[in-house]
Amino acid sequence: MRLWLAQLISQFGDRINQMALIGLIAERSPGSTMDLAKLLSFTIIPVFIVGPIAGVYVDRWDNRKTLFLCDIARGVLVMLIPMIFIFWESLIPIYIIIFLVFCFSRFYVPAKMSILPDLVEKEHLVMANSLITTTGMLAFVFGCAFGGFLVYWSGARGGFVVNAVTFFVSGLLVISIPRDFRLHFDRKELIQAGQEVLALERSVIRELKEGALYLIRNKGIRFVINLLFTLMAAAGAVYVVIIVFIQDCFESVTRDLGILAVFLGAGLFVGALAYGRWGKKIPWHKTIFYCLFAGGVMMILFVLMVRIYPQLIVAAVLAFLLGLMLGPIFIAANTIALLVSDENMRGKVFSSLEIIIHFAFLVAMLSSSLLSEYVDHSWILVGVGGVFTLLGLLGLVKYRKGLGIALS
Repeated sequence: MRLWLAQLISQFGDRINQMALIGLIAERSPGSTMDLAKLLSFTIIPVFIVGPIAGVYVDRWDNRKTLFLCDIARGVLVMLIPMIFIFWESLIPIYIIIFLVFCFSRFYVPAKMSILPDLVEKEHLVMANSLITTTGMLAFVFGCAFGGFLVYWSGARGGFVVNAVTFFVSGLLVISIPRDFRLHFDRKELIQAGQEVLALERSVIRELKEGALYLIRNKGIRFVINLLFTLMAAAGAVYVVIIVFIQDCFESVTRDLGILAVFLGAGLFVGALAYGRWGKKIPWHKTIFYCLFAGGVMMILFVLMVRIYPQLIVAAVLAFLLGLMLGPIFIAANTIALLVSDENMRGKVFSSLEIIIHFAFLVAMLSSSLLSEYVDHSWILVGVGGVFTLLGLLGLVKYRKGLGIALS
């Protein structure tokens, strides 16, 4: 219960942080997609630097200590923004703080998943994982809504303060878990951990190479890589541009953006649930390409309607339908990756996939932000929708006989 509450509050705060970052750039550089993309890129870069080794180290540390220290460190760092650095003209100190916050997050996520078996009986593990995942979606929805209005009323500074408080509360909940939790660091343990660093890094690099070779040689995994790379590149190309597009159309910074994020998140949630309930009746490849086609059409419709008729209720309905179309794709892609991967390679596969999709997202986000300085936002978004639609049609034609026996 305490771990679940900590996750709910922490993830709720993450969405407030996201809105505060958007509000900060709107205060400093109104309408600048490039400045927003530069700031948000520092939330992604830790995936490449810290992500590959975080899980290895977390396995050797006390999970409760890791969760507690990550929460407290993130809370302190975020609190520095409204207390000190938000008054500076330069954004460089804020870039550094955001980078460090998300470095700690890369350790937090595997520690969160690793602690569950220590708290929950084996037969209840699936239920516990499901509870954390589904409530995380709810935290996303309500956090976007609350964060949008909070930043609208109090500015970016208020958003950072509330986000820092959520980290502190989450840390206190974790430390209150009734286990033998003593916060101490033994000098010998620290020295031993330092001596193991090089060995661990060599092990991680070797395993990453094995995972990369496996990805290249496996046809089914290559399909998943191409699909997820395209999806995340499209998401990156849209992410910053659509934020500024909505701000311009509705003439607000975060209020309407938060509301539309709620409807998009609700659509993703319903789409994922519907696919979990009835998706087995449809072949994997057809689900993916039908949803790509429908999602592309919905993206184009959303942009044109919001541009011509900027009414919040219309945009909210279209955002929900867009989420509904895209939700099943990620479940289907992850399922394919599980089906075609050897059991002893799944960890390496998903670690490598995470690096690949974040790389696609980051490069596309920066590229589209630069392009938006010269091309109207609407054309970029319509172009991404067109690519989705075309890929859906081509996929249905190319893979009309399926992707092989393993996926049929």
